[in-house]
Amino acid sequence: MTVSLKKEIKIILPDGSEVVHPEGVSGYDIAHAISPGLARAAIAIKVDGTAKDLKAPINSDCSVEILTFDSPEGKQIFWHSSAHIMAQAATDIFPEAMLAIGPPIEEGFYYDFDV
Repeated sequence: MTVSLKKEIKIILPDGSEVVHPEGVSGYDIAHAISPGLARAAIAIKVDGTAKDLKAPINSDCSVEILTFDSPEGKQIFWHSSAHIMAQAATDIFPEAMLAIGPPIEEGFYYDFDV
């Protein structure tokens, strides 16, 4: 019988409290441990100040912040991803479309196409 023991890592939350999770924990799992509602609202996680995908494994002690649409950075990440999804959908429908630019802006996002 083999037993795989994962090292525990210390996660510091924005309020300064500390929680312990197994090495390799995801941002989603951290958010869910805090609150299932937070996990549903989560868009991304900041790990030591760097935004990461919620599925990215966290392997060492760090500070985290769960990003939701309520935060300016959460909105920017959501809109950036939405612009990419819209561009993919448009090029699926109009394969001849040439992509120009599609940044998130203050109140949403857009994409310029040449068709």
